[in-house]
Amino acid sequence: MKQKGTYYPWLVVAMLWFVALLNYLDRQMLSTMRPSMMIDIAELVSAANFGRLMSIFLWIYAFMSPVSGAIADRLNRKWLIVGSLFVWSGVTLSMGYAETFEQLYVLRALMGVSEAFYIPCALALIADYHQDKTRSLAIGIHITGIYLGQALGGFGATIADNFSWQATFHWFGLIGIVYSLILIFFLKEKKAYTVHSGNEKKTLSVELSTMLKGAGMLIGNIAFWVILFYFSASSLPGWAVKNWLPTLFSDTLQMDMSQAGPLATITIAATSFIGVLVGGTLSDRWVLKNLKGRVYTGAIGLTLTIPAILLIGFGSGFGTIIGGAVCFGIGYGMFDTNNMPILCQFVSARYRATAYGIMNLVGVSVGAAITNVLGRSTDAGNLGRDFALLSIVIGIAAALQLIMLKPKTIDMRENGDKEIKR
Repeated sequence: MKQKGTYYPWLVVAMLWFVALLNYLDRQMLSTMRPSMMIDIAELVSAANFGRLMSIFLWIYAFMSPVSGAIADRLNRKWLIVGSLFVWSGVTLSMGYAETFEQLYVLRALMGVSEAFYIPCALALIADYHQDKTRSLAIGIHITGIYLGQALGGFGATIADNFSWQATFHWFGLIGIVYSLILIFFLKEKKAYTVHSGNEKKTLSVELSTMLKGAGMLIGNIAFWVILFYFSASSLPGWAVKNWLPTLFSDTLQMDMSQAGPLATITIAATSFIGVLVGGTLSDRWVLKNLKGRVYTGAIGLTLTIPAILLIGFGSGFGTIIGGAVCFGIGYGMFDTNNMPILCQFVSARYRATAYGIMNLVGVSVGAAITNVLGRSTDAGNLGRDFALLSIVIGIAAALQLIMLKPKTIDMRENGDKEIKR
């Protein structure tokens, strides 16, 4: 198979699209399967305990992300992706055999370790295959796999009602294991830089020194701190929607979770898909005319989530809740598809997986914190109000992004910028 053919970069996106789907489906379906699972595991009756179960994944995932990103910048990303998929699918399969809360807790932690390797590897690999004119759209199409995985995760309760929650984990775990074996033959690595020079020995001290150098360069980059802040700020409502929107739909609209789960996740996924296509296409065209085009597109999307959060949080009728979810999905899709492309304007290819790993650390950490907070809010009956308050942080992040980010290139290179004349 020819790597350099015009079709192969898009084939890479297609292959990783399904991995992204499994990545989010396997982690997300637990959020709607609580009613079925708490019949067998009594501790899940408590929303606070369920929040602990969801957040342990996020904490482990967060702290492993910088490590996985740094490793991805130095090693073959194909094998990291294949290994990650194989392990988390095995964990998903094993969750179907869990009989206690403690067993679920340990397995969710292991899933956090294995899944942390995927996103930094995949986004950096796609960014190396797609440059300039197709980067935002390619990454956006990959992200739609995440959205669909989130949406299909909403059917976890429906499948569990018709079969069992154990069978649901078993089947999706097996699918991931089989697909990881298929990727061995078709997925190819492509780095936009040389990992080791001819005179450089591949030793542990050299690897650690290079990783620390990369982290140091990122820490000294003011633009990276701005990107880090708005990425983490958006993670507050982002993770809140992923983990608690089905519950909010069920409580506010007085619906059974087997209906509320699919309705909530499909609404967000479908509208996010629209946002990705609009945001990716707009960004790829706008950046050719104005180097700040990607920044503007991301800011527009982020701003759209503010009224959406208020409608979801304070709405009481079907129309307002669904309207808020639609607005949130479109806005978040426009924002999400431009995160890595914006990062590519300020960070060279050699350190992008590391950078995204650090972003995941901070973003998912605040996501874990808000998951716990909203768990207590649910028990206290204040989920909608506390959800709406997240709009304040989003407003600050959008303003800071527009003011501070001033790119000088479409694609940052190691040996000088690739300047685009306007």
